[in-house]
Amino acid sequence: MELFRRIFGEIDARRRVGLFVDGPNVLREEFDVDLDEVRDIAAEYGPLAITRLYVDQNASPGLIQAAEARGFEVVTTSGDVDVRMAVDATEGVVSGQIDVLAVASRDTDFKPALEVAAREGVRTVAIAPGEYGRSDALRNAAEDAVTL
Repeated sequence: MELFRRIFGEIDARRRVGLFVDGPNVLREEFDVDLDEVRDIAAEYGPLAITRLYVDQNASPGLIQAAEARGFEVVTTSGDVDVRMAVDATEGVVSGQIDVLAVASRDTDFKPALEVAAREGVRTVAIAPGEYGRSDALRNAAEDAVTL
């Protein structure tokens, strides 16, 4: 936290953060991602206004229950998780619900959502599940990039 403050300054409590987590691309055994850590990283930018985990219909009930216990709203889709998450993230930006968009993914499909957010004056953060799972396109599109 101290390093964060030295680099980015004090947390602005008025900045509302929207955290959108791409479950199928982040919650993989090879990454060993801790949802608490992802949430804590996003919360360094301000209070969380939206905290969502997107999963497909194959997600286990245990995963859904664990995410909800950690304060995530779980969105289950029968179709493409990427489309639903990108639309919801963009909606959060253009509706004025958030001032910071944090996307946890390794999928370049979210680059347009980050670009729209930046054009709207919303700070953008790309959270990668690890060095192996980092998308350079997302990293370059975001104002800040964090690798777990």
